Amino acid sequence: MTTETGPQPVPEATSEQPTFVPIVTKRGPGVGTTMLIAAATAAIVGLGAGYGGYLIGSQSQSSSSSAPAVIAQAPADVAPASPGSISAIVDAVLPSVVSIVAEGPTEAGSGSGFVLRSDGYILTNNHVVDLVKSGGKLGVVLTDGTELKATVVGTNPAYDLAVVKVDRADLAPVILGNSDAVRVGDAVIAIGAPLGLAGTVTSGIISALDRPVTAGGSGDTSFINAIQTDAAINPGNSGGPLLDATGHVIAINSAIATLVSGGESGSIGLGFAIPVNSAKRIAEEIIATGDSRTPIIGVSLDMNFAGPGAKLIKVTGGGAAEAAGLQVDDIITQINGRVIDDATELVVAIRTNAPGDQIKVTYERNGNPRTATITLGSSSGKG
Repeated sequence: MTTETGPQPVPEATSEQPTFVPIVTKRGPGVGTTMLIAAATAAIVGLGAGYGGYLIGSQSQSSSSSAPAVIAQAPADVAPASPGSISAIVDAVLPSVVSIVAEGPTEAGSGSGFVLRSDGYILTNNHVVDLVKSGGKLGVVLTDGTELKATVVGTNPAYDLAVVKVDRADLAPVILGNSDAVRVGDAVIAIGAPLGLAGTVTSGIISALDRPVTAGGSGDTSFINAIQTDAAINPGNSGGPLLDATGHVIAINSAIATLVSGGESGSIGLGFAIPVNSAKRIAEEIIATGDSRTPIIGVSLDMNFAGPGAKLIKVTGGGAAEAAGLQVDDIITQINGRVIDDATELVVAIRTNAPGDQIKVTYERNGNPRTATITLGSSSGKG
Protein backbone atom coordinates (compact mmCIF):
# COMPACT_ATOMS: atom_id res chain seq x y z
CA MET A 1 0.00 0.00 0.00
CA THR A 2 1.28 3.45 -0.88
CA THR A 3 1.21 6.15 1.75
CA GLU A 4 1.74 9.87 1.44
CA THR A 5 4.83 9.83 3.60
CA GLY A 6 6.40 8.09 6.51
CA PRO A 7 5.79 9.50 9.99
CA GLN A 8 7.69 12.70 10.71
CA PRO A 9 9.52 12.57 14.05
CA VAL A 10 8.27 15.11 16.56
CA PRO A 11 11.11 17.56 17.26
CA GLU A 12 12.76 17.31 20.66
CA ALA A 13 11.34 19.99 22.92
CA THR A 14 13.60 22.89 23.78
CA SER A 15 13.03 26.28 25.35
CA GLU A 16 12.55 27.77 21.90
CA GLN A 17 10.88 25.04 19.88
CA PRO A 18 7.36 23.83 20.74
CA THR A 19 6.39 20.17 20.62
CA PHE A 20 2.89 19.31 19.50
CA VAL A 21 1.35 16.63 21.65
CA PRO A 22 -2.05 14.92 21.78
CA ILE A 23 -4.02 16.05 24.81
CA VAL A 24 -5.34 12.84 26.28
CA THR A 25 -4.99 12.31 30.01
CA LYS A 26 -3.31 8.97 30.82
CA ARG A 27 -3.62 6.76 33.89
CA GLY A 28 -7.10 7.67 35.01
CA PRO A 29 -9.39 10.69 35.01
CA GLY A 30 -7.80 12.98 37.53
CA VAL A 31 -8.01 10.87 40.69
CA GLY A 32 -4.84 12.40 42.09
CA THR A 33 -6.15 15.86 41.36
CA THR A 34 -9.38 15.08 43.23
CA MET A 35 -7.46 13.84 46.25
CA LEU A 36 -5.26 16.93 46.27
CA ILE A 37 -8.28 19.23 46.14
CA ALA A 38 -9.95 17.23 48.92
CA ALA A 39 -6.83 17.45 51.08
CA ALA A 40 -6.56 21.18 50.55
CA THR A 41 -10.24 21.61 51.41
CA ALA A 42 -9.82 19.59 54.61
CA ALA A 43 -6.87 21.75 55.63
CA ILE A 44 -8.87 24.92 55.07
CA VAL A 45 -11.85 23.55 57.00
CA GLY A 46 -9.61 22.54 59.91
CA LEU A 47 -8.00 25.95 60.02
CA GLY A 48 -11.40 27.58 59.86
CA ALA A 49 -12.66 25.44 62.75
CA GLY A 50 -9.68 26.38 64.90
CA TYR A 51 -10.04 30.05 64.17
CA GLY A 52 -13.77 29.81 64.80
CA GLY A 53 -13.09 28.33 68.25
CA TYR A 54 -10.77 31.22 69.04
CA LEU A 55 -13.46 33.73 68.06
CA ILE A 56 -16.07 32.00 70.21
CA GLY A 57 -13.71 32.05 73.18
CA SER A 58 -12.96 35.71 72.65
CA GLN A 59 -16.61 36.62 72.24
CA SER A 60 -17.52 34.87 75.49
CA GLN A 61 -15.35 37.38 77.31
CA SER A 62 -16.97 40.38 75.62
CA SER A 63 -20.35 41.92 76.22
CA SER A 64 -23.20 39.59 75.19
CA SER A 65 -25.27 42.61 74.24
CA SER A 66 -23.10 43.59 71.24
CA ALA A 67 -25.14 43.82 67.99
CA PRO A 68 -24.06 41.43 65.18
CA ALA A 69 -22.31 43.00 62.21
CA VAL A 70 -24.36 42.91 58.99
CA ILE A 71 -22.68 42.96 55.56
CA ALA A 72 -24.72 43.71 52.43
CA GLN A 73 -25.14 40.85 49.94
CA ALA A 74 -26.91 40.44 46.60
CA PRO A 75 -30.03 38.23 46.56
CA ALA A 76 -29.74 34.60 45.50
CA ASP A 77 -32.02 35.07 42.49
CA VAL A 78 -30.15 34.16 39.28
CA ALA A 79 -31.04 36.19 36.22
CA PRO A 80 -31.51 34.25 32.95
CA ALA A 81 -28.39 34.02 30.81
CA SER A 82 -28.24 36.75 28.18
CA PRO A 83 -28.79 35.39 24.65
CA GLY A 84 -25.46 34.87 22.92
CA SER A 85 -23.46 34.97 26.15
CA ILE A 86 -20.95 32.29 27.05
CA SER A 87 -23.21 31.03 29.83
CA ALA A 88 -26.18 30.75 27.44
CA ILE A 89 -24.08 28.85 24.89
CA VAL A 90 -22.76 26.50 27.58
CA ASP A 91 -26.28 25.88 28.93
CA ALA A 92 -27.32 24.75 25.45
CA VAL A 93 -24.26 22.69 24.47
CA LEU A 94 -23.00 21.15 27.71
CA PRO A 95 -25.53 18.25 27.67
CA SER A 96 -24.00 17.19 24.33
CA VAL A 97 -20.41 16.98 25.64
CA VAL A 98 -19.19 13.74 27.21
CA SER A 99 -16.16 12.36 29.00
CA ILE A 100 -14.53 9.23 27.58
CA VAL A 101 -12.59 6.72 29.68
CA ALA A 102 -10.42 4.11 27.96
CA GLU A 103 -8.86 1.18 29.82
CA GLY A 104 -6.39 -0.76 27.71
CA PRO A 105 -4.40 -3.88 28.58
CA THR A 106 -1.58 -1.88 30.20
CA GLU A 107 -2.71 1.77 30.35
CA ALA A 108 -5.79 3.85 31.04
CA GLY A 109 -6.65 7.33 29.87
CA SER A 110 -9.45 9.82 29.53
CA GLY A 111 -10.57 12.41 27.03
CA SER A 112 -13.64 14.17 25.73
CA GLY A 113 -16.16 13.87 22.92
CA PHE A 114 -19.49 15.21 21.74
CA VAL A 115 -22.77 13.77 20.49
CA LEU A 116 -23.25 13.75 16.70
CA ARG A 117 -26.63 12.02 16.58
CA SER A 118 -29.35 11.34 19.12
CA ASP A 119 -29.02 7.57 18.51
CA GLY A 120 -25.69 7.36 20.32
CA TYR A 121 -22.94 8.31 17.83
CA ILE A 122 -20.14 10.34 19.42
CA LEU A 123 -17.09 11.97 17.80
CA THR A 124 -13.71 12.09 19.52
CA ASN A 125 -9.99 11.84 18.73
CA ASN A 126 -8.38 8.61 17.60
CA HIS A 127 -5.67 8.96 20.24
CA VAL A 128 -8.36 8.96 22.97
CA VAL A 129 -9.61 5.49 21.99
CA ASP A 130 -6.31 4.13 20.69
CA LEU A 131 -5.61 2.54 24.10
CA VAL A 132 -8.35 -0.06 23.51
CA LYS A 133 -7.45 -1.07 19.95
CA SER A 134 -5.87 -4.27 21.31
CA GLY A 135 -8.63 -4.91 23.84
CA GLY A 136 -9.92 -3.30 26.98
CA LYS A 137 -12.96 -1.31 28.07
CA LEU A 138 -14.34 1.95 26.72
CA GLY A 139 -16.83 4.05 28.64
CA VAL A 140 -18.72 7.31 28.13
CA VAL A 141 -19.87 9.53 30.99
CA LEU A 142 -22.73 11.95 30.29
CA THR A 143 -22.98 15.35 31.95
CA ASP A 144 -25.59 14.03 34.41
CA GLY A 145 -23.09 11.40 35.59
CA THR A 146 -24.61 8.47 33.72
CA GLU A 147 -21.94 5.91 32.76
CA LEU A 148 -22.41 4.00 29.51
CA LYS A 149 -20.48 1.22 27.81
CA ALA A 150 -19.15 2.33 24.41
CA THR A 151 -17.79 0.62 21.32
CA VAL A 152 -15.53 1.97 18.59
CA VAL A 153 -17.38 2.27 15.28
CA GLY A 154 -14.30 3.27 13.29
CA THR A 155 -11.18 5.42 13.32
CA ASN A 156 -9.02 7.47 10.97
CA PRO A 157 -5.57 7.91 12.53
CA ALA A 158 -4.43 10.15 9.66
CA TYR A 159 -6.96 12.78 10.77
CA ASP A 160 -6.85 11.76 14.48
CA LEU A 161 -10.61 11.11 14.47
CA ALA A 162 -12.79 8.32 15.82
CA VAL A 163 -16.51 7.61 16.17
CA VAL A 164 -17.81 5.66 19.16
CA LYS A 165 -21.33 4.39 19.89
CA VAL A 166 -23.40 4.04 23.04
CA ASP A 167 -26.76 2.30 23.44
CA ARG A 168 -28.98 5.36 23.83
CA ALA A 169 -31.56 6.94 21.53
CA ASP A 170 -32.30 10.16 23.42
CA LEU A 171 -29.01 12.06 23.41
CA ALA A 172 -28.81 15.75 22.55
CA PRO A 173 -26.64 16.27 19.44
CA VAL A 174 -24.53 19.35 18.79
CA ILE A 175 -25.04 21.59 15.77
CA LEU A 176 -22.09 21.61 13.40
CA GLY A 177 -20.87 24.93 12.07
CA ASN A 178 -18.78 25.61 8.97
CA SER A 179 -15.05 25.87 9.54
CA ASP A 180 -14.57 27.59 6.17
CA ALA A 181 -16.45 30.60 7.56
CA VAL A 182 -14.27 31.25 10.63
CA ARG A 183 -11.86 34.17 10.82
CA VAL A 184 -8.83 35.00 12.88
CA GLY A 185 -10.00 36.95 15.92
CA ASP A 186 -13.41 35.26 16.19
CA ALA A 187 -14.47 34.34 19.72
CA VAL A 188 -14.43 30.62 20.58
CA ILE A 189 -15.35 28.39 23.52
CA ALA A 190 -13.78 25.04 24.42
CA ILE A 191 -15.60 22.42 26.52
CA GLY A 192 -14.09 19.18 27.77
CA ALA A 193 -12.68 17.23 30.68
CA PRO A 194 -9.08 18.37 31.25
CA LEU A 195 -7.39 16.22 33.90
CA GLY A 196 -10.72 14.44 34.38
CA LEU A 197 -12.55 17.64 35.41
CA ALA A 198 -15.71 17.13 33.35
CA GLY A 199 -17.64 20.09 32.00
CA THR A 200 -14.71 22.51 32.09
CA VAL A 201 -15.35 25.63 29.98
CA THR A 202 -12.68 28.01 28.66
CA SER A 203 -12.84 30.78 26.08
CA GLY A 204 -10.56 32.71 23.77
CA ILE A 205 -10.21 33.59 20.11
CA ILE A 206 -9.08 31.97 16.87
CA SER A 207 -5.37 32.77 16.74
CA ALA A 208 -4.54 31.42 13.26
CA LEU A 209 -5.91 29.27 10.45
CA ASP A 210 -4.37 26.57 8.25
CA ARG A 211 -1.63 25.86 10.75
CA PRO A 212 0.19 22.65 9.67
CA VAL A 213 0.65 20.48 12.76
CA THR A 214 1.82 16.93 13.28
CA ALA A 215 0.79 15.20 16.47
CA GLY A 216 1.14 11.69 17.77
CA GLY A 217 2.55 9.55 20.51
CA SER A 218 4.20 6.17 20.16
CA GLY A 219 1.72 5.07 17.49
CA ASP A 220 0.30 6.83 14.45
CA THR A 221 1.23 10.36 13.46
CA SER A 222 -1.62 12.66 12.48
CA PHE A 223 -1.25 15.59 10.08
CA ILE A 224 -3.67 18.37 10.97
CA ASN A 225 -4.55 21.49 8.99
CA ALA A 226 -5.30 23.07 12.32
CA ILE A 227 -7.31 25.95 13.67
CA GLN A 228 -5.13 27.56 16.34
CA THR A 229 -6.72 29.01 19.48
CA ASP A 230 -5.61 30.62 22.72
CA ALA A 231 -8.57 29.14 24.63
CA ALA A 232 -7.01 27.05 27.40
CA ILE A 233 -7.05 23.35 26.51
CA ASN A 234 -5.14 20.74 28.48
CA PRO A 235 -4.62 16.96 28.68
CA GLY A 236 -8.11 15.44 28.70
CA ASN A 237 -9.64 18.10 26.40
CA SER A 238 -8.90 15.83 23.42
CA GLY A 239 -11.99 15.20 21.31
CA GLY A 240 -14.03 17.98 22.88
CA PRO A 241 -15.73 20.68 20.81
CA LEU A 242 -14.44 24.12 19.91
CA LEU A 243 -17.51 26.34 19.52
CA ASP A 244 -18.10 29.62 17.74
CA ALA A 245 -20.08 32.54 19.19
CA THR A 246 -23.36 30.93 18.10
CA GLY A 247 -22.64 27.65 19.91
CA HIS A 248 -21.94 25.68 16.73
CA VAL A 249 -19.02 23.24 16.64
CA ILE A 250 -16.31 24.54 14.30
CA ALA A 251 -13.45 22.21 15.31
CA ILE A 252 -12.35 19.29 17.50
CA ASN A 253 -9.66 20.02 20.08
CA SER A 254 -6.73 17.71 19.39
CA ALA A 255 -3.25 18.97 20.32
CA ILE A 256 -1.30 21.60 22.22
CA ALA A 257 2.17 23.01 21.91
CA THR A 258 4.37 22.75 24.97
CA LEU A 259 7.88 23.86 25.88
CA VAL A 260 8.06 21.38 28.76
CA SER A 261 10.23 18.30 28.22
CA GLY A 262 8.89 15.25 30.06
CA GLY A 263 5.96 14.95 32.45
CA GLU A 264 2.42 16.23 31.83
CA SER A 265 2.10 19.10 29.38
CA GLY A 266 -0.14 22.08 30.02
CA SER A 267 -1.68 25.00 28.20
CA ILE A 268 0.59 27.83 27.12
CA GLY A 269 -2.11 29.40 24.97
CA LEU A 270 -1.25 27.39 21.84
CA GLY A 271 -4.02 24.92 21.17
CA PHE A 272 -4.86 23.22 17.87
CA ALA A 273 -8.15 21.83 16.64
CA ILE A 274 -9.29 19.81 13.61
CA PRO A 275 -11.64 21.82 11.34
CA VAL A 276 -15.15 20.43 11.49
CA ASN A 277 -15.61 20.35 7.71
CA SER A 278 -12.97 17.61 7.39
CA ALA A 279 -14.25 15.85 10.51
CA LYS A 280 -17.84 15.81 9.21
CA ARG A 281 -16.88 13.89 6.07
CA ILE A 282 -14.80 11.37 8.02
CA ALA A 283 -17.54 10.86 10.62
CA GLU A 284 -20.26 10.37 8.01
CA GLU A 285 -18.20 7.75 6.19
CA ILE A 286 -17.37 5.90 9.41
CA ILE A 287 -21.01 5.83 10.52
CA ALA A 288 -22.12 4.58 7.11
CA THR A 289 -19.41 1.97 6.47
CA GLY A 290 -17.14 1.65 9.51
CA ASP A 291 -14.27 3.06 7.44
CA SER A 292 -13.30 6.37 5.84
CA ARG A 293 -11.08 7.56 3.00
CA THR A 294 -7.93 9.64 3.09
CA PRO A 295 -7.02 11.60 -0.08
CA ILE A 296 -3.62 10.88 -1.61
CA ILE A 297 -1.68 11.87 -4.73
CA GLY A 298 0.50 8.77 -4.86
CA VAL A 299 3.95 10.05 -3.91
CA SER A 300 6.52 9.74 -1.14
CA LEU A 301 8.17 12.89 0.18
CA ASP A 302 11.65 13.82 1.34
CA MET A 303 10.87 14.83 4.95
CA ASN A 304 14.41 16.20 5.36
CA PHE A 305 14.19 18.59 2.40
CA ALA A 306 14.56 22.10 3.84
CA GLY A 307 12.30 23.71 1.25
CA PRO A 308 10.74 25.85 0.17
CA GLY A 309 8.37 23.28 -1.22
CA ALA A 310 7.98 19.51 -0.89
CA LYS A 311 10.39 17.28 -2.82
CA LEU A 312 9.19 14.00 -4.35
CA ILE A 313 11.41 10.96 -3.80
CA LYS A 314 8.95 8.42 -5.23
CA VAL A 315 6.00 8.56 -7.62
CA THR A 316 3.67 5.57 -7.40
CA GLY A 317 3.02 3.80 -10.66
CA GLY A 318 -0.58 4.25 -11.76
CA GLY A 319 -1.17 6.89 -9.08
CA ALA A 320 -2.71 10.33 -9.42
CA ALA A 321 0.61 12.21 -9.53
CA GLU A 322 2.04 9.98 -12.26
CA ALA A 323 -1.13 10.42 -14.32
CA ALA A 324 -0.65 14.19 -14.07
CA GLY A 325 2.96 13.95 -15.24
CA LEU A 326 4.88 14.51 -11.99
CA GLN A 327 8.29 12.86 -11.57
CA VAL A 328 10.87 12.07 -8.89
CA ASP A 329 12.80 15.18 -7.75
CA ASP A 330 9.96 17.53 -8.70
CA ILE A 331 9.31 20.12 -5.98
CA ILE A 332 5.67 21.02 -5.26
CA THR A 333 5.40 24.70 -4.31
CA GLN A 334 1.64 25.39 -4.32
CA ILE A 335 -1.67 23.55 -3.95
CA ASN A 336 -4.73 25.48 -5.15
CA GLY A 337 -2.76 28.69 -4.65
CA ARG A 338 -1.65 27.83 -1.11
CA VAL A 339 2.12 28.21 -0.74
CA ILE A 340 3.78 24.95 0.35
CA ASP A 341 6.76 25.53 2.65
CA ASP A 342 7.60 21.90 3.43
CA ALA A 343 6.44 18.29 3.25
CA THR A 344 4.14 18.57 6.27
CA GLU A 345 2.26 21.47 4.76
CA LEU A 346 1.79 19.54 1.51
CA VAL A 347 0.20 16.63 3.39
CA VAL A 348 -2.23 18.81 5.36
CA ALA A 349 -3.09 20.87 2.27
CA ILE A 350 -4.04 17.70 0.39
CA ARG A 351 -6.08 16.42 3.34
CA THR A 352 -8.30 19.50 3.38
CA ASN A 353 -9.83 17.96 0.24
CA ALA A 354 -11.71 14.72 -0.38
CA PRO A 355 -10.86 11.78 -2.63
CA GLY A 356 -11.98 12.51 -6.18
CA ASP A 357 -11.47 16.27 -5.84
CA GLN A 358 -9.34 18.00 -8.45
CA ILE A 359 -6.49 20.19 -7.22
CA LYS A 360 -4.21 22.56 -9.10
CA VAL A 361 -0.55 21.82 -8.38
CA THR A 362 2.34 24.19 -9.05
CA TYR A 363 5.76 22.53 -9.04
CA GLU A 364 9.35 23.01 -10.18
CA ARG A 365 11.41 20.69 -12.35
CA ASN A 366 15.08 21.59 -12.76
CA GLY A 367 14.25 25.09 -11.58
CA ASN A 368 11.46 25.63 -14.11
CA PRO A 369 7.89 26.23 -12.85
CA ARG A 370 5.08 23.99 -14.13
CA THR A 371 1.43 23.38 -13.31
CA ALA A 372 -0.78 20.31 -13.36
CA THR A 373 -4.29 19.28 -12.36
CA ILE A 374 -4.42 16.18 -10.17
CA THR A 375 -7.52 14.13 -9.36
CA LEU A 376 -6.99 12.86 -5.82
CA GLY A 377 -6.93 9.15 -5.15
CA SER A 378 -7.75 7.56 -1.81
CA SER A 379 -6.59 5.10 0.80
CA SER A 380 -8.47 3.49 3.67
CA GLY A 381 -8.61 5.56 6.83
CA LYS A 382 -7.51 2.44 8.72
CA GLY A 383 -4.09 2.69 7.06
